[in-house]
Amino acid sequence: HMFPCLRSVRLSGRKPVAYFHTSGQPQSSNLYPKHIPTSYFQKTLLAVGSALMAYHDPTRGEMVAVLGETTGRLALERMRAKMVQSPTGRRILSERPLITSETLSLEKLAECPEGSLGRDYYEFMKSHGFSSDERSTVQFVDDAELAYVMTRYRQVHDFWHCLTATETTVMAEVSLKALEFLQTGLPMAALSSLVGPLQITCKEKLFYTTEVIPWALRTSRNAEFMLNIYYEDHLEENLDDLRRKFNISIAPAMAGTSTPTTGTVTTPHPSTE
Repeated sequence: HMFPCLRSVRLSGRKPVAYFHTSGQPQSSNLYPKHIPTSYFQKTLLAVGSALMAYHDPTRGEMVAVLGETTGRLALERMRAKMVQSPTGRRILSERPLITSETLSLEKLAECPEGSLGRDYYEFMKSHGFSSDERSTVQFVDDAELAYVMTRYRQVHDFWHCLTATETTVMAEVSLKALEFLQTGLPMAALSSLVGPLQITCKEKLFYTTEVIPWALRTSRNAEFMLNIYYEDHLEENLDDLRRKFNISIAPAMAGTSTPTTGTVTTPHPSTE
């Protein structure tokens, strides 16, 4: 890693204890810290309740997080399968690095070269007042490794803001969510990319349909799988070089909108999706 402060942390808890779902199938509890075992019925209730609350108030990040965890099992399994097929993905699953203010300090990132991934990430986080510690802790995924996959997905979200040059406006967020859905298949990302456009103007909806969706389809098809990039190893590399290396194209932006990652915040930090 680039900095000594970067270290790998495993999501491993105490020895699992057997328990039974309401379906009668034995499961295990305490698979990782903060894990809350739930039955399929309980997950359904949580998914419905969190969906309603998130729709009513999209800023309720904890509800968005619950919805993502209770509906994403199949997608997480496919995401893990993609990681297993890649040497870098396998390394990430083995080392399980976490992106927090302790393991990846902004002070260290500020020392990265101008135009590098690390420096752009620092400027993005600093200008918006974001913290990597704002990400919600995974609780309802009943598999320790899949819980890490969800954690990693959340924690690298801001790196994709940098790589795609997307801001934090509603349009920019739904653009990035469209790409994330196509890459991951997570139902929560699909919902965000479908419900988000309801908050934008008719002109923006047309732009989203004719420009953003084709970009997301093209980039998803050509780009490296987002979880198979060990971002911590590329912090001092030039951002444009990394875009070319991983076949990531910058998201289209409407005329009159800001594309740099140092603009004005117009939406809360999407810290839990």
